[in-house]
Amino acid sequence: MEYYELLGLREEPFSSSPNPKFLYKSSEHLECLNRLEIAIRLRRGLSVVLGRIGTGKTTLSRALLQSFMEEREQYHFGLVIDPIFPSEYAFMRNIIDLFRIKSKARSVFECKNAIETFLFQKGVQEGKIVVMVIDEGQNLTPTYIEALRNLLNYETNEFKLLQLVVFAQLDFLPRLARNPNFEDRITTSYMLNPLNEEETQKMIHYRLIQSGWDGQTEIFSPEAIKEIYFVTRGYPRRVMNICHNCIIEMLRTERAVIDEDIVQHIVSTEVPYNG
Repeated sequence: MEYYELLGLREEPFSSSPNPKFLYKSSEHLECLNRLEIAIRLRRGLSVVLGRIGTGKTTLSRALLQSFMEEREQYHFGLVIDPIFPSEYAFMRNIIDLFRIKSKARSVFECKNAIETFLFQKGVQEGKIVVMVIDEGQNLTPTYIEALRNLLNYETNEFKLLQLVVFAQLDFLPRLARNPNFEDRITTSYMLNPLNEEETQKMIHYRLIQSGWDGQTEIFSPEAIKEIYFVTRGYPRRVMNICHNCIIEMLRTERAVIDEDIVQHIVSTEVPYNG
């Protein structure tokens, strides 16, 4: 039996996987999603979302993709999980494969031509919106950034043929500064911040409810949640890690409720967190 079944839950509530079902949409996350959706629908081109480690960027990127599922016939999405490649050609070839472009391009130049033809066909002839989402954007090299800048040059008189959304850590800022021609193309930007104490409590309860919690049997005491917020500073990833370990400790020690003492014990046995 899985540990969460002992609590009457259907699923693991604090999994580290970026399942959009479990994204608690704080006011910031909701506003960010709304801005990105508008930018994509209006074919504005380049959008950038920045945030420190553990602020929920990856889960947000999956939620963005899911938000268009009911209209997927009008869109053509591609997701780059981490843009680490051995060469510019490999990077461009990955984009071709990502969008299932039928091409035997053997050089960067041929790749760009194939992508341009694809974007024109989808965006103009078929009237679809092509969207590329890049996670871990801080790993984009100057060469890849320049390649993306060139792709953003493909446009009609009314709109950009490629909608590019980059999710990145703050390390991406210096790279933007060194590439002003790319930075100048950003039409939508957003900075994700940690949750406040109220949002932290709501996120914990939301994930439990999504997992099948009835909302009646107390799992985390108010004091425990307050302590979790104090030690995590509201960073979602760390909140989830501590909550998961607290549940394991509660079951291991046959405690009825996770209280402040359990949280403090878990924190005292953790490897120091530098997020």
